[in-house]
Amino acid sequence: MSGGVDSSVGAYLLKEQGYDVVGVTMQIWQDEDTQVQEENGGCCGLSAVDDARRVAWELDIPYYVMNFKQEFKEHVIDYFVDEYICGRTPNPCIACNRYVKWESLLKRSLDIGAEYIATGHYARIEQLPNGRYALRKSVTAAKDQTYALYNLTQYQLAHTLMPVGEYSKEEIRAIADKIHLQVANKPDSQEICFIPDHDYAKFIEENSDTHLPEGNFVDLDGNVLGRHKGITHYTIGQRKGLNLSMKRPVFVVEIRPDTNEVVIGDSEDVFSDTLRCDHLNWMAIDGLHGGEMQVTAKIRYSHKGAPCVIRELEDGVVECVFEEPQRAITPGQAVVFYDGDYVVGGGIIR
Repeated sequence: MSGGVDSSVGAYLLKEQGYDVVGVTMQIWQDEDTQVQEENGGCCGLSAVDDARRVAWELDIPYYVMNFKQEFKEHVIDYFVDEYICGRTPNPCIACNRYVKWESLLKRSLDIGAEYIATGHYARIEQLPNGRYALRKSVTAAKDQTYALYNLTQYQLAHTLMPVGEYSKEEIRAIADKIHLQVANKPDSQEICFIPDHDYAKFIEENSDTHLPEGNFVDLDGNVLGRHKGITHYTIGQRKGLNLSMKRPVFVVEIRPDTNEVVIGDSEDVFSDTLRCDHLNWMAIDGLHGGEMQVTAKIRYSHKGAPCVIRELEDGVVECVFEEPQRAITPGQAVVFYDGDYVVGGGIIR
């Protein structure tokens, strides 16, 4: 329970369905002082704990705060820092979902006698005719969160409930208002919870032993165009904040950590029709087995998805060829494959 309206109503819905519900908030803050935690609530800050505890009291369910500081640092913070240092752009929420919320929280929950964990995500879980569990998009495309959950395992899906996926956000807020929850109109958390000021580069400097120096902006032919502040300040497709005196709009098209270069190009240089991915997780199917498949792929959370063909190149690597070039295919981000409303699988863009 994050203290937000979605997980709060999720707990209410399950209780109404007859489940024996226990509320849990994950404590993932590291060594920040109390003031920092209060100011930067996010989904797991002190204010989230206060709101979740109040909701649990209103719903008359037991409530606990479980400590996952070490798991969060290892699987989310360290991963986030390492990926940026390597010139990639990670999605820490996906890592948190798989390795903290599901792997660690699910294990601890089962250990104390629970049968499932439940969340307030806008997604649905179904067992398909082939016997596999798969995520299905929520009833409202405007709030579908299946992208961030693509790498849950079959075991995790079999022990998970997502009651909110059958409702729109407006319906969830209406339910909260109807049962007089104080969080009914609480705004959604948008930022990365552990970097509330959005200064990724500063966070990385403070949480690693690596000093990332200034380097060269270069064009596609290797010509030096100027100096950059350090590769952690940039991501593929970025236009703002480059501080280059060019007479036309230019964009980041590649980050080269080995040479400490940031490659600059025109708008058309940011488009590509092919990507390769690894760290695959299959969901609706158990793999391609040497074949290929027509799917719709999302290359970031806000991407609407585009038709493409996926095929295996070698063990653990899949190539995705789009019908039309896509903008800013970014190494480190997830690509998620869909067959209609169902998640086929996904991986990390190389």
